[in-house]
This record gives sequence, structure tokens and C-alpha cells, in this order.
Amino acid sequence: MDHFSRISMFSACLQVNLKVQHRTMTTSPEHTDIAIIGGGPAGLQAALTAGRVRRQVTLFDDGTYRNATVSHMHNVLTHDGTPPADFRAAARAELTAYDTVSVREERVETIERDGDAFRLTLKSGSVLSAYAVVLATGVRDELPLIPGLQDVWGDLAAQCPFCHAFEFAGKRIGIIGAAGAGHYTALMGPIAGEFVVFAEGQELPEGATTDAPIIEARMTGIDRVGDGLRVALDDGSTEDVAVLFVVPTLHQSAPFATQLGLELNPSGAVRIDEFGRTNVPGVTAGGDLAHLAAFPMPMASVVMATAAGQMAGHSAIAGLLARS
Repeated sequence: MDHFSRISMFSACLQVNLKVQHRTMTTSPEHTDIAIIGGGPAGLQAALTAGRVRRQVTLFDDGTYRNATVSHMHNVLTHDGTPPADFRAAARAELTAYDTVSVREERVETIERDGDAFRLTLKSGSVLSAYAVVLATGVRDELPLIPGLQDVWGDLAAQCPFCHAFEFAGKRIGIIGAAGAGHYTALMGPIAGEFVVFAEGQELPEGATTDAPIIEARMTGIDRVGDGLRVALDDGSTEDVAVLFVVPTLHQSAPFATQLGLELNPSGAVRIDEFGRTNVPGVTAGGDLAHLAAFPMPMASVVMATAAGQMAGHSAIAGLLARS
């Protein structure tokens, strides 16, 4: 073989080798110990918990938050009245002290089992592998289709009296839906100056009582008037209230429960055990998207979400230890 032939053969082999290396580099996913999906209180706390023991953590935050329309959060010790965005920013700042924690403002599209790990595909098309997954994506509130309700949600319309009622002490409080009227009026009795219930085609549950007047006419619109709300009814009348309370229908805000085959509670939330573990080994969950089977619905609050995130983080770490 002459000198030119040897050079040509070497060049061809080098090109093939480079192509193989390129394919290997582009198809081998980035890896982390724990992937946390969701940048609210549960996800942030799970990241802090894992970072404290120097586990490699990647937290994905796509900017979706259930309390995005809320101006101030309450019932959170040392943070009562803090804007949720400020709380998240402070938490993100604290996470920068932990060199094994990475926060990425990206959307995860799919999660699937990949051997003894999980494969996450991002909206950008890139792929990440993780030994453990913590779901903290929260839920989405579906409100009754009443014009104007969505516009005041999180401000002058809410679900949680512990988070939202104190500021309306002595004022007229409206309840949307007779089904929840007994509970709401009993709980907020020491707060409200007066109640009015908009039945919206519902009846009081058996055994439930309320002294509040119940209006059978349907709501046709909600408008801001001064510091409160004016409710228009289909009989032509109106009712003024300071705030409205309603129980929304909950939906998973992300598709991962379906993708991973997670067991759900009747509420639609992911079923977890006392340690935040789902029915799929390696997947834990915390925050509004999950609750124990003994609970009727998620115990939705910043404090409860934070505690659940810590437990989910602990359990993810325990799963990693079991692998070693």
C-alpha cells in the first residue's frame, strides 16, 4: 500500500470514528440524581433538602404557579403578607449557596421509565436522566363559568378562608354554590359581618345547615365596584359583596401522573403514602398535586406544600441510598 493510500484509509477511519463519537455524545442524556419538577414551595423545599446532603439536583421551573394571581400570601409564619413572587425569589436566592443544586427555567414535556432511571424530555428537545423524580407541579383550578369570576380570582374571589378571609372581617361575604355553604359559613362565622349564598343549582348536603340567605337566581356576571364586587343575577337583580368564596374543580397541571401511571385519589390528586411516595418506585410527590388517601382533597397552603416537599425530598434521598 502506497503512502497516499495509507493516508486516505486513516482519514476515512478517523471520519467514521468521529461520527460514532458524535452520535454517542448527542444521544447520551445529561444525568442528575434527583429531578424536581415544579418551582413552587414544595419543589423549592425538596431542592433545598437534597442540596443539604449534596445530592445532584436539577429543579425545573416553567413559571406555572397556582397562586400566580395572588398578591399576598397568608398563614405563613414570618412570611404573612409576603407576595408569593418574593417568597419564590428569596428561596431561589438561598438555593444558590448549594453547588449541587441547579435551577433551570425550562418545561418538562414527558417523563418515562428508562431501565433503573427516568428519562425526561424537555420542550427544547434536550433529554435528562435521573434516578429519582419529585413531582411538585401543583394543580389547576377550574372555576364555574361565570363571567368575571376568573378576572378576580386570587384577589376578590378565593377558595381558602385561612389564606384569604381575615382581611374582609365585618363585611358581606358571598358563597358560590350551596354545596359548600354550610362549611364556609361555619368556618367564617367569626369573620363575616353577613353572608349571602348563591346556590347555582346546588342544594345543601344532607345534614348541612346555614342561617345565610340562599339566592336561587343564577349568577350572570361579576364586576368590580369600589373595593368590592357586584354580582348580576338572571332575574335582573344585583347583590354587592366584599369577596366571594368557591370550591373549584381540581385538575393536574401537568401530564406526568398519566405518563408514569400514578394512582390517583377520587379528588384527582396523586395518591401518596405518609412519606410522599407514589405507587411507582423512584417517584415521590409533594404539594397541591398530591395527598394521602385519608384526606378528601389536598391540604392546600404554602406551609403544607413546603412540608410535603421536604418529605418528598427525604424519600427521594432514601431511594438513592437503597440503590447503593
